[in-house]
Amino acid sequence: MADAFSSSSETVIQRVVDITVTTNTAPEKLEESYEIKKTCDFIREHHFEKVALQFPDELLVDSVAVAVEIEKICNVKTFILGDTSYGSCCVDEVDAEHVGADCIVHYGSACLSPSKRLPLMYIFEKRPVDVEKCASAFKELYPDTQSHTIILYDVNYAHAINDLVTLLSPEYPNLVPSEVVVEGEQCYSHGRIPRQHNETSPSEQGNDCAIYQFGRQIFIKSGSSITDYSVFYVGQEGATLRNFMMTWNRCSFCSFDPLTLKGRTESVSINRALMKRYYAIERAKDASVVGILVGTLGVADYLTIIQQLKETIHRAGKKSYTFAMGKLNVPKLANFLEIEVFVLIACPENSLLDSSEFYKPVVTPFEMEVACNKNREWSEEYVIDFRQLLPGGQSHVPLANRQQEEADETDVSLITGALRRHNLLEGDSAESSYCSSVVLRNQTMTVANTNVAASFLAERSWRGLEQKLGETPVVKAVEGRRGIAIAYEEEGTSP
Repeated sequence: MADAFSSSSETVIQRVVDITVTTNTAPEKLEESYEIKKTCDFIREHHFEKVALQFPDELLVDSVAVAVEIEKICNVKTFILGDTSYGSCCVDEVDAEHVGADCIVHYGSACLSPSKRLPLMYIFEKRPVDVEKCASAFKELYPDTQSHTIILYDVNYAHAINDLVTLLSPEYPNLVPSEVVVEGEQCYSHGRIPRQHNETSPSEQGNDCAIYQFGRQIFIKSGSSITDYSVFYVGQEGATLRNFMMTWNRCSFCSFDPLTLKGRTESVSINRALMKRYYAIERAKDASVVGILVGTLGVADYLTIIQQLKETIHRAGKKSYTFAMGKLNVPKLANFLEIEVFVLIACPENSLLDSSEFYKPVVTPFEMEVACNKNREWSEEYVIDFRQLLPGGQSHVPLANRQQEEADETDVSLITGALRRHNLLEGDSAESSYCSSVVLRNQTMTVANTNVAASFLAERSWRGLEQKLGETPVVKAVEGRRGIAIAYEEEGTSP
């Protein structure tokens, strides 16, 4: 398609845009694709009366047919949720509460982030996969039948994993399949783990140890580590595979794509990706004004991590401002040029944002902690799930104590080469207000204005939205213009 900006205005307006239209699922296949019977059993068992059905964009074509079928069987009121404010992989509890829903049924791909407000049921899209070809690809990639291998998969292929394991287990005794385990007391479609933030916990299966990561539970032998295993992933290249590779960056990965029916060794340089993230951390260390982007309203404990980030940023002598703006794009963030770095709070699949197109870098909560918390050091560990950074989490690191902060330590920026400080400004305590405009920096009476961004933001305004009740004169309604903005009818044709 031609670039819209290189065409004339008339051509742009009259152009027909080609889009991919998803066909409706045949009525006889609705039950198999959307597990309507299982959904109705869930609704009737808990006596729900208002049910929110959340569909991703690609499945909205079947939403009405599924809703009608559920209403007919269960005699309940259904609401269709689409075009969520953030990622469609997250449960949209906010919209569900707006319609007074008693529960949510989430369809399609999911990040499996825990939610706490409403009862929840996941119905994964059952995408086709050739199990025999997948097993053949596995054997080619792992010729050693004694290899210790973990099988991971996209949730849309969960229905075929048992058949795959059945084919491979006789030849591969050390095969370890993962299991989808959605955390939370309100989730009824899968098992739950009892511990909130811990990545590892004792197992009830003998002496094995359970590892929980991104909604998957894996049992490995006691005394062994995840680095002792290689990983075989079933699914397309995307956020899920990337997150596992970044988190377990010392493991070797192979994958099988059910669309192309090909297996391959994942050769993406994780070290290079980590170095890009480390560059963003250096930018965060240099920044004095930080914008906290709220990228989710449904993931459990998002308010807690916001408060922890505010405290961490403040203790590092920086200012923070919180923004909630839905789905992010370059123009939205470009409105706040005073912000030097943004930190995004989102589900794991939406956290690692490629900010190369943005004017300012966008980092994760873990990266911001590396930049601001003296006690946390950059190492081989990489944390994508922000809940692991909270107290009680597997990767929680407390802030430095007051004596450590009072030490006026400096280091050198690896980007600018200038000296920088990483301690709380003197005269400003962690419990004080975050909106101080001037503070005493040192005994030489040098005054630092730490609220420059606040003054910019306070002076900005968007006019035209004020009500001005009683101030606007009453005028008689007149007929408006006709036509389109580039050529109103009464304007005539330009010579």
